[in-house]
Amino acid sequence: MKLTLKIVGVLLLSAFLMGSCSKDTDPADVDVFAGTFRGKIGYTDAEKNISQDNGSVFVTKIGTRYDFRFSDGIPDLTGVQFERKDDNTMVSVGSDGTGLITINKDRLVIGFARSGRSWSADCGR
Repeated sequence: MKLTLKIVGVLLLSAFLMGSCSKDTDPADVDVFAGTFRGKIGYTDAEKNISQDNGSVFVTKIGTRYDFRFSDGIPDLTGVQFERKDDNTMVSVGSDGTGLITINKDRLVIGFARSGRSWSADCGR
């Protein structure tokens, strides 16, 4: 009897573990947008004009907002809100700036201005 209960327990545990490892998870739900993107980046304001062909942007998500941390002395772009364009692409909305930021699992494109400063990026993973 104990052996039967052990076998049934192991089978139930195995079924539960395999069921929780579903391959139907949408990549947009696991935040594939966060991480490092590399490529051409730029920044301009009244005092600086920075352009780098081999720069990087580190993307992080805090709540519903995204932060973009640039390399090469470019100031960070923080607190940008997004809406989902399709299952795997996000587009910036409702920020206190103008322009467009498009991000998906493979590509980051930024053309964004806020308070007399502008950021640009054309990066991939």
